[in-house]
Amino acid sequence: MSPNLTLAIMAGVLFGCGVTLLLSRSLTRALLGVLLMSNGVNMAFLVAAGPAGLPPIIDKAEAAATRIGADGISDPLPQAMVLTAIVITLAVTGFVLALAHRQWQLASTDDVADDAEDTRLQELAESNDLSGSDYTDTADPHALADDEEDVLPPDPVTMADHEQIVPEDLDPEGAR
Repeated sequence: MSPNLTLAIMAGVLFGCGVTLLLSRSLTRALLGVLLMSNGVNMAFLVAAGPAGLPPIIDKAEAAATRIGADGISDPLPQAMVLTAIVITLAVTGFVLALAHRQWQLASTDDVADDAEDTRLQELAESNDLSGSDYTDTADPHALADDEEDVLPPDPVTMADHEQIVPEDLDPEGAR
């Protein structure tokens, strides 16, 4: 039996809506985004687990003859992973609720304000001003401005040198 396409699409929709809400400035929307994402991941785990089977609770006498799969018991690993994900989601929910409550106490809003340093860096990036950065060469955006003493000397061993090394060269004073 193939995985249920409807559940797979629903898991993707939940995760996509969660990402959209998580990118919001409101902590309440971010919390709802985390919850939707976690539910989408849990649903994806269950879709990936395969078809439903018998409960994975058996006694020792039946353990040797029991199959995991379509006609046997369901795989307990995805169920354990979903249970772990639920506990982690509960902890993250409590943390984000504490952040939202503290933000509400301080500013009477749950919107996250712009950081002054982030605003300054955004203005510098928009004006292409490199005065406060480590880059001095504007022609090469990947070149860092290093002092001469900080630059490492070039590697004296080249690939041609590696090809000329023979095992006798590695054996000091004929230790064999």
